[in-house]
Amino acid sequence: MLARKKSFISATVGALVALSIIALVLSLVRVEDVTLPPTVKYGMVFDAGSSHTSLFVYEWDSDKENNTGVVSQTLSCDVQGQGISSYANNPPEAGNSLRECLDKALQVVPAEKQRDVPAYLGATAGMRLLREQNSSATEQVLAEVAKTMQEYPVAFKGARILTGEEEGAYGWITINYLLDSFTKYSPKAHTWLRPEAANIFGALDLGGASTQITFMPEGSMLSQNEASEFTLYGYRYNIYTHSYLCYGQNEMLKRLAKELIEESSSSPRVQHPCYPRGYSERLSPSWLRGSPCTAGGRPALGRSSVTLEGSGNASACLAALRKLFNFSACGQSRDCGLDGVQQPPLRGRFVAFSAFYYNFKFLNLTEGQPLAVVREAIEGLCTRSWEDLSSSYPKENPKRLPKYCANANYILTLLLDAYKFNESSWNNIIFQGKAGSADVGWTLGYMLNLTNMVPAEPPASLKGHRPSLWAAAITFIILTLILGLAALLLLLWL
Repeated sequence: MLARKKSFISATVGALVALSIIALVLSLVRVEDVTLPPTVKYGMVFDAGSSHTSLFVYEWDSDKENNTGVVSQTLSCDVQGQGISSYANNPPEAGNSLRECLDKALQVVPAEKQRDVPAYLGATAGMRLLREQNSSATEQVLAEVAKTMQEYPVAFKGARILTGEEEGAYGWITINYLLDSFTKYSPKAHTWLRPEAANIFGALDLGGASTQITFMPEGSMLSQNEASEFTLYGYRYNIYTHSYLCYGQNEMLKRLAKELIEESSSSPRVQHPCYPRGYSERLSPSWLRGSPCTAGGRPALGRSSVTLEGSGNASACLAALRKLFNFSACGQSRDCGLDGVQQPPLRGRFVAFSAFYYNFKFLNLTEGQPLAVVREAIEGLCTRSWEDLSSSYPKENPKRLPKYCANANYILTLLLDAYKFNESSWNNIIFQGKAGSADVGWTLGYMLNLTNMVPAEPPASLKGHRPSLWAAAITFIILTLILGLAALLLLLWL
């Protein structure tokens, strides 16, 4: 009888031990393998530029939102019409112009998630210029934009004007986030690694009204006015960033036209060396007077219109564009960009996006082409007639096509003479419009910063304990207690 009881106790204890081990093993199975898929989150940002407005909708898995490169772009929608600054005389239309893209955004975001979607509108150089001219109209435009966005079932977080330095810094964050430059997981080391500082990309942005250069220089800053500091993934980044207002490509074209008109002694027909032969463009006085960038000096236009006639002269085009830059303010200083602004020596590779990318894409140049080949391609473009261009590119916007010669020469002057790239460092520039599925620009960096998705702490310190480990520990403790109690009762029974 006693032997059978002992056998029963041994079998019972063995079974309980086996159950405990099985429970422990099951509890160690990754939670994400046995639970529902992670929650998908969304965010949206309007980029209200000087020439147009675009809406970007992003999505990411909630369980990975502190990792790099996990955000994907779900929607890109171009708002019809010009930028919101063009509605200074009719502010309600600035808000109405956003409705079509907002409606499209709600089609890609599930209805049950819409009210939790953070929605932002950031205005850039066009609104910065309008604020200089008419601060009251600026506030009215922003108010109407906010009013429209508040009508939609999203978590509207505000409409504001970014500084040029913010625009540059957020573009820099976007690039390095998408390219995994801040931190990268190493499967071999089972940890997160931070790439060398020299492998952090610089950012070159060219819009309609301004241009920005942002990079991580070597050593200390030359001027704290252009310094920005970020703590990202446990590392402090001191970056140089500067924005040049009135140096965007659209404002450049206005300034160039004004210079050519003034040099022509108010002739009704003016030769334009950057426009193709056979192309002409009629300008009204309001076109030049509408911008603070062309408000200085003597009036370029009287009450009558002026016709610009293309002459297709590449060297004369380049010479005319160089007059738009104030290089003399730098004196003999090597660490100077233009207009007397201090700039540290360039460091590392740069991603050139926005108008930099679109203009060079038109030239159909492959990555890594020598500077001499780029110059030759631009010169060849400038000597082509309007008839030749328009027949060769029938699908190209007829308003944009005649401007490519001026834009390309302007970009070359900006990069080489103002930003100080040269023959050897030219190949450090990567002309890129997308990284993965996302457009390169400031909007993603802006959203990442405002939603705190780029943490200050290193990724390893954010992981904490896995839920499965806690479950394993608790389960094991409970079963051990049960096992001990059962064994005690059996011993007492004996």
